[in-house]
Amino acid sequence: MDATVAHHRANPLILKLRYGADLDAGDRALLADLFRADRVLEPQQDIVRAGDRATGVHLVIEGFAFRYKIVGDGQRQILGLLLPGDFCDLQSVVLGPSDHYIAALTACTVADVAQDRIDALVFRDSRLARALWWATLVDESILREWLASMGQRSADKRIAHLFCELLLRQQLVGAAGKRDCPLPLTQPMLADILGITTIHVSRVLRDLRMAGLIQLKDRRLHVPDVRRLRNFCDFDTTYLHLVREPDDQDATSPSIRARP
Repeated sequence: MDATVAHHRANPLILKLRYGADLDAGDRALLADLFRADRVLEPQQDIVRAGDRATGVHLVIEGFAFRYKIVGDGQRQILGLLLPGDFCDLQSVVLGPSDHYIAALTACTVADVAQDRIDALVFRDSRLARALWWATLVDESILREWLASMGQRSADKRIAHLFCELLLRQQLVGAAGKRDCPLPLTQPMLADILGITTIHVSRVLRDLRMAGLIQLKDRRLHVPDVRRLRNFCDFDTTYLHLVREPDDQDATSPSIRARP
């Protein structure tokens, strides 16, 4: 395989955008050149701090990061998980100082890109601007789904729904198999995401394992029957706004799905 082509395919942003935008070879080359691994962070190290004014954009290349807020009594609420190919703060220059924190969950590699370079990219081509806009809007759609889960789904279905989402999102960037993916979340982190106690998380995970819906080992999630887990929690991929989904037989090969 040509080294340039392989580099483009390995870039998680390009892998992700192929499921939501139509980019040509020139677009992919620009993105691959701009968003290169730049900085390695340790777990729990902040990427963005509340109150900071952005000077550029951060893209997760490897590892997991997370958004969080600290409420008045010092409690942490996790607001989003950032996986390879996810922007931390594409909207921050428009909004001004950040209203939340973003930190590395695992050892995390990010690309730091100055805002003027982002501006030059999106002003060059409306197709690229639309692709980056799609990525930002999907982040907001995921947050809405999380809020709906916290308000309406039972705890077992909340966790199952989150697991279905993380499996699919990692498949989009070639970081997961058909039925398994990395899962570096501790039980306290799951509690922060789902709005329940750590003890409740432990009980729900036990029940899901006993029902044969999931297996957890060595910080990996294994789903014996993906369709069964999706049916259990009514997982619908619509909120991810994919124009393609990973093929059932090959998670790295996109299959076309018409928009509704």
